[in-house]
Amino acid sequence: MNEKEKYNIIFMGTPEFAVPALAELNKEFGISCVVTVPDKPQGRGMKLTPSPIKEKAVELGLPILQPEKLMDENFVKMLAEYEPDIIVVIAFRILPPSVFSLSKLGTFNIHASLLPKYRGAAPINWAIINGEKTTGLTSFLLDEKVDTGQIILQNSIDIPEGATAGDLHDLLMPEAAKLAIDTCRLLISRDFKTYSQDNSQATPAPKLFREQCKINWEQHAENLRNFIHGVSPIPAAWFDWEGKRYKVLRTEFSSCGKGIAGNYFIDNDMLHVYCEKGIITILEIQPQDRKPMKIEDFLRGFRCDLKGEIK
Repeated sequence: MNEKEKYNIIFMGTPEFAVPALAELNKEFGISCVVTVPDKPQGRGMKLTPSPIKEKAVELGLPILQPEKLMDENFVKMLAEYEPDIIVVIAFRILPPSVFSLSKLGTFNIHASLLPKYRGAAPINWAIINGEKTTGLTSFLLDEKVDTGQIILQNSIDIPEGATAGDLHDLLMPEAAKLAIDTCRLLISRDFKTYSQDNSQATPAPKLFREQCKINWEQHAENLRNFIHGVSPIPAAWFDWEGKRYKVLRTEFSSCGKGIAGNYFIDNDMLHVYCEKGIITILEIQPQDRKPMKIEDFLRGFRCDLKGEIK
């Protein structure tokens, strides 16, 4: 019998980040069932929209469960009927013991950091915000405390200079698929060792919200560049200028240059803003109710004085 016939693997996930892993695991082993969130109303028409994982599962013709509550007895019963050997979790909800204990060989999560660093919902964002040069992925066995379980495998990756959270997300996404396959192979082999996380080295990575992302020009330009890139493209750093809101998606910084924080000037078709120390050069911007655009395109259609203040 081949691996697809021998092992029942349940996949749990929601966003685009988890899609390559679902596809590759199904190709390698076969997926018995996919668990994702219920369809959610989106857009002006509030049309019910499936998660990216559901869309992929439908494309692959896989059974799908979409529980409102993970502790619901009917859901747990339906999941148990699949007699899961392995449960793979990538970017999903917190599982109760009644769910993660169902697997015979183990339930593991792929987390987008080198645990115990950046435990929480936004590890990619916080690695960029904090100016990390290296990050990675961790597969670990689930337990009751979030992101604290025994580590199975870790893969590190260098963060490219000037990368945004979106860039790093796209870089890690296919690597998460590879790590999921490697981890399943280890669990199937039963020939592996896990190791405990050093809780003294743990750092938090809480979810970021739009209201936290207003730009404060009164800081070092490099730190501000890291913050802007760490929340780009979602939820995105923003400022208000002449009665409208603008999201800043990509920048460069210079430690040189001295002026009043928030004052700007335009030079060589570039928009530069003074910080408390140094200068931020805006490369990509999204005006209110418009699509993202390069700063050159924005300036061509925007008439403004060469001096002023951004709030």
